Amino acid sequence: MSSTTAREKERSTTAKTSSSARPTLLLAWYDRHRRRLPWRAAPGETSDPYRVWLSEIMLQQTTVKAVGPYFEKFVARWPDVTALGNASQDDVLRMWAGLGYYSRARNLYACAVAVTREHGGVFPDTEEGLRALPGIGPYTAAAIAAIAFDRHTMPVDGNIERVVSRLYAVEEELPQAKLLIQQLAATLLANSRAGDSAQALMDLGASICTPKKPACSLCPLNEDCTARAQGTQEAFPRKAPKKSGTLRRGAAFVVTRGDELLVRSRPEKGLLGGMTEVPGSDWRAGQEDATAKQQAPELKGLSRWQRQLGVVTHVFTHFPLELVVYTAKAEARTRAPEGMRWVPIATLAEEALPNVMRKVIAHALDLSSGRSS
Repeated sequence: MSSTTAREKERSTTAKTSSSARPTLLLAWYDRHRRRLPWRAAPGETSDPYRVWLSEIMLQQTTVKAVGPYFEKFVARWPDVTALGNASQDDVLRMWAGLGYYSRARNLYACAVAVTREHGGVFPDTEEGLRALPGIGPYTAAAIAAIAFDRHTMPVDGNIERVVSRLYAVEEELPQAKLLIQQLAATLLANSRAGDSAQALMDLGASICTPKKPACSLCPLNEDCTARAQGTQEAFPRKAPKKSGTLRRGAAFVVTRGDELLVRSRPEKGLLGGMTEVPGSDWRAGQEDATAKQQAPELKGLSRWQRQLGVVTHVFTHFPLELVVYTAKAEARTRAPEGMRWVPIATLAEEALPNVMRKVIAHALDLSSGRSS
């Protein structure tokens, strides 16, 4: 055997050994450095499917830091899926208010109702069964199956995408690379403890293999990471340029009647479905202020509309928004227009107000000066 052939065989053997050792290295690291999270079972304890499911829905497009207080509030109010399934959607939306991406809250409630009524309050223990539930897609089904039921499957979230794309230096851009990354991530599953394997990768991405300035010297897989060897860690994962949506404009009308505020509920379907808002115009690209103002609510005995200085800005997933804010005062006993209602300003915290509406109300009620329009 030539020396060249011998070296190639040695490299091949080393690579295979390294690859097979990765799941063990990950679990050993996880056992020492696992994060303590309110929804995560302690070592040796069995995971609660309800807490796993609830956390996974809340964590979609949201940070662990933001989710923590909401998770604690939910489990204190509804300690199991049956309690949540017997609640009202309005109560769930109120508790969710401020967490964003409100379709998740509606799907959360629909799923709780389905598990309660169709499955006797017990979550299905397979990916297929979980995916049949409202609001549970491929990733969430895999996460619950692995973490709560130790099914041999690897869920791939943003943290895992980053770890795997760097480990293998995946050149293909996201989202096209998702299937390849899924296949590569599956090679990191241990023969047992599938849930811990998944959570180990999640923790590795959250604490070590971070988007910027990853702490490669502390990573259990650092000697086997292609991107680290190339010095290109921060270049992965490769991503196609984001398309920023077209700016939409509109008006919001803040009407007070003494210590009360005029509000309405948005349609159940669509953006911010079922949430509480102050009356407003359509949100359209290029909409003129005069056009938006024509959509103001009509009430008898209303004072002249006052336009507040500045605008309220908010960024949704697919578009940025600018709202001009108008305020007016209604006389005592003024009746709310059809489909609207008066609520005490002191109890607004209990309303299912999305963040954009909280900004509008704060802008209107905190600014006493404005100019007539």
